[in-house]
Amino acid sequence: MAQQDDNFFEKVYAVARLVPYGRVTSYGAIAKYLGAARSARMVGWAMNGSHDKDVPAHRVVNRVGLLTGKHHFEGTNLMQQLLESEGIMVKDNRIVDFEKHFWDPATELA
Repeated sequence: MAQQDDNFFEKVYAVARLVPYGRVTSYGAIAKYLGAARSARMVGWAMNGSHDKDVPAHRVVNRVGLLTGKHHFEGTNLMQQLLESEGIMVKDNRIVDFEKHFWDPATELA
């Protein structure tokens, strides 16, 4: 992997670590905040490799609140269980009241 990708991943992890308990953000929101609006998939790749980096990857979902990264967590429903332990309801692999829980780094970190 290229050095610039490693640097991008570290920036993604830095933003993801700021997502507050009980809130979620999206791959696209992180990408946009980092000035790479078309790089939501790269943010997803970063999240896939974040499990040993003290990053709350369970708080990063897709743009409509689907738990698209759940298969990268150990256990059957670990991502959902982590979110529910923070008071976020999940139904059919989707966050209930997604807009209410959504944390946008572009506005929150401005």
